[in-house]
Amino acid sequence: MSDPAKVRRHAERVRELVASAVRTQIKDPRLGMITITDARLTADLREATIFYTVLGDAEAKAGTAAALDSAKGMLRGSVGRALGLRHSPSLTFVLDDVQDHVKHIDDLLAEARLRDREVHKLAEGAAYAGEPQPYKVEDEDESDDLEFDLDEAEDAAARR
Repeated sequence: MSDPAKVRRHAERVRELVASAVRTQIKDPRLGMITITDARLTADLREATIFYTVLGDAEAKAGTAAALDSAKGMLRGSVGRALGLRHSPSLTFVLDDVQDHVKHIDDLLAEARLRDREVHKLAEGAAYAGEPQPYKVEDEDESDDLEFDLDEAEDAAARR
């Protein structure tokens, strides 16, 4: 098993190598506006998962996936030569749909803000259902009697 720091360094290097190769070596017209976002390697350095995003619609994403799949062997060879490992890692490309998740979360937050505004508007004119002072407040006369009773009890205890 490899050192986790070594695996992270190799994964970062794989990301850089694949991004460079996609930009300079792949001449496939199906390849769209692609960004390599992340690369992850297994602990044995045998398999690499490359995450990418594509600017465009579903057709551009499908074309880019096909172009990357057809160039997988060439990319694996260039990554293997550059890393100098005994075994070149096999590459798997995964469409990173972070942007879709971000948009979905933003929509949910906007809906929550709208509902909060509605609740605040309803609460502006609202009044409490019970009495204005729901807690029992002792009368001052009763509290004076209580203090007097305590003083008498202390005096009686001191006389014993």
